[in-house]
Amino acid sequence: MTTFWGPDFDSLRATDPEVADGLLAELERQRSGLQLIASENFASPAVLAAQGSVLTNKYAEGYPGKRYYGGCEEVIDPLEQLAIDRAKQVFGADHANVQPHSGASANIAAYFATVKPGEKVLAMSLPHGGHLTHGMAINFSGKWFDVASYGVREDTEVIDMDQVRSLALEHRPKLIIAGWSAYSRQLDFEAFRSIADEVDAVLMCDAAHFIGLVAGGVHTSPVPYCDIVTFTTHKTLRGPRGAIILANERWAKAIDKAVFPGTQGGPLEHVIAAKAVALKEAMEPSFKEYAQRILDDVRALADGLGERGYRVIAGGTDTHLFLADVTTKGLTGAEAEARCDAAGIVLNKNAIPFDTNPPAVASGIRAGTSGVATQGMGPAELSEVAGLIDRALTGDDAERRAVRAEVTDLVARFPAYPEGGAGSPDQAG
Repeated sequence: MTTFWGPDFDSLRATDPEVADGLLAELERQRSGLQLIASENFASPAVLAAQGSVLTNKYAEGYPGKRYYGGCEEVIDPLEQLAIDRAKQVFGADHANVQPHSGASANIAAYFATVKPGEKVLAMSLPHGGHLTHGMAINFSGKWFDVASYGVREDTEVIDMDQVRSLALEHRPKLIIAGWSAYSRQLDFEAFRSIADEVDAVLMCDAAHFIGLVAGGVHTSPVPYCDIVTFTTHKTLRGPRGAIILANERWAKAIDKAVFPGTQGGPLEHVIAAKAVALKEAMEPSFKEYAQRILDDVRALADGLGERGYRVIAGGTDTHLFLADVTTKGLTGAEAEARCDAAGIVLNKNAIPFDTNPPAVASGIRAGTSGVATQGMGPAELSEVAGLIDRALTGDDAERRAVRAEVTDLVARFPAYPEGGAGSPDQAG
């Protein structure tokens, strides 16, 4: 029997006890609190095993069958091709590039494949829910490209498609980006496609947040409408940290060239293998159940906070996350984040549309339910969590200590990584 050389906690503890202690501390933090960060999740032991493997050691610049290093043909090429084929199968795409190291890396490649520095791009405003890579002034996107921004209506807090069309006709962008980082409603991809066609623009979707919902069949797919779709693999898709780009045949070669050698060198084949594992998991019937549970959970949580006097932005959610205005309780987003953290509830402060507070203070919070859905919590538990959040925000320090104890009891019933599991530090010793 071949010995598997991979994650070995005993070896780590013997070699570097400081790092080992840090790993254990983070494991305990993830186990003991309510993890409601919308961009986080819990990768499976199988994903973790693939990522922490001897594939870490292999350099593989290029693509399957066209490498600049030897030693790839027998194992590396088939594994990367497997990830490519699974991505195409899960999302019904013509082409997939599984090499991007992050969502930002994927977006950089999409820009470079479609527009030249200085050319016009139309994307969602960061203060209204867009991403840093959608034109923020000090980000590469804002520095290198001429970005016009669309936003949401002040009365509905939903994307104003009339404004999108008006801006497209005014600026005639080469690239239109549909996608977001903090927005709770599904996008009208058909309308975006119509606008892109009207001004002869490339249509790209940044699906980093909701792509797992697409894989689970509970969210409209952008693939039939968009020329290019970028997404991260570690949020709702529940894989390793990294990204994938899907493209139609027209843009396939340009995307591959923009990733390598355009913006990256050697691909991370251990991460690509872990992406393949996550994509296989996304094909299982249980993944559809998980995706539906995300939606059921987030609606229960948003409704529960709404019933307690918090204003839910855009009136609700169709995705895995929502924003809530906490100024209704006399709080800033920063204060709300800190009070929740003291109670063992981890979420983030977030600007809301037309926010009068600076981003570091903010008027809202953002919460997502991908992680708790992975743990198996259902709407009943998330209704309970709404009450815990409210008590953490409106109570005193003693009340937050009481909430933290209840959080500990709740997550113990739905352990993220059960103690003594196969290959866990608990089992190791």
